Amino acid sequence: MEPKRFFRLAVPTTDGTDIVDLTAEVEAFVAASGVTEGLLVVFVPGSTAGVTTIEFESGAVEDLRQAIERLAPRGAGYAHDRRWGDGNGYAHVRAALLGPSLTVPVSGGRPLLGTWQQIVLCDFDNRPRRREILLRIVSGGA
Repeated sequence: MEPKRFFRLAVPTTDGTDIVDLTAEVEAFVAASGVTEGLLVVFVPGSTAGVTTIEFESGAVEDLRQAIERLAPRGAGYAHDRRWGDGNGYAHVRAALLGPSLTVPVSGGRPLLGTWQQIVLCDFDNRPRRREILLRIVSGGA
């Protein structure tokens, strides 16, 4: 039987700027894949969320949340909101700045992350969501 190289991870979020640690689930997927050397792609479909890495501790997470608020404030006027009236123009801008995907090298059957580096989902939308995170691993050798 071929090892599983693709996985969909469901993550519920709120109507705030949610920053969710995905590291444990990602590491479990990589271990179950059987791939020892390769690349892992983490991707979030949609235009109001993104993925990145950070030290997932309350201070760094709050610093990220505040920096994002300074870059694309929730209360600012956005052309998207004037056109569509859905009030989430800020979320589209934040997601575009962060990006929807992340590529992580895999070696020894594990994602090569720094000691204090975790993979996180950032959901910026103004309504609760059930985000689907797509994980794909590509083998680069044995």
